[in-house]
Amino acid sequence: MTILILSSLLIIGLILLLIEVLFIPGTTIVGILGLGITLAGIVYAFVSYDSETAYWIIGTAAILNLIAVWYGFSSGVWNRFSLKSSMQGGAFDGRTLGLSVGMIGKAVSDIKPIGKAEFGDTSYEVKSEDGFIEVGREVSIIKIENNKIIVK
Repeated sequence: MTILILSSLLIIGLILLLIEVLFIPGTTIVGILGLGITLAGIVYAFVSYDSETAYWIIGTAAILNLIAVWYGFSSGVWNRFSLKSSMQGGAFDGRTLGLSVGMIGKAVSDIKPIGKAEFGDTSYEVKSEDGFIEVGREVSIIKIENNKIIVK
């Protein structure tokens, strides 16, 4: 029964350590719990067996845990979890293409400070530099930043 309890503690600690290294990156509670259970197994070995046998158990547990950590880092498991692509786009999506600073348009809704204005045949969401602009007033573009159209 003693060997069953000891081996269970050491194997559960090793499995938790493997789960930590292979599936849950970073130092989390699973790794700490695995280390704690392994240490409990080592303490149990010293309580249950003579010191020479307990040192053999410590050595075996340490070697198995080091092999598990080494395998986890060298197996390439991180490549399965890592991001392979990156975003190439940005905040500009082309909504303001065809517009330029100084263009004259007409407010089709109250702009307080955000509303709609029409430039050419297309309606755009705009922001007023000065605050309120009533519907039907003439507006001109004073600045275009990314997708924001600032009017006056």
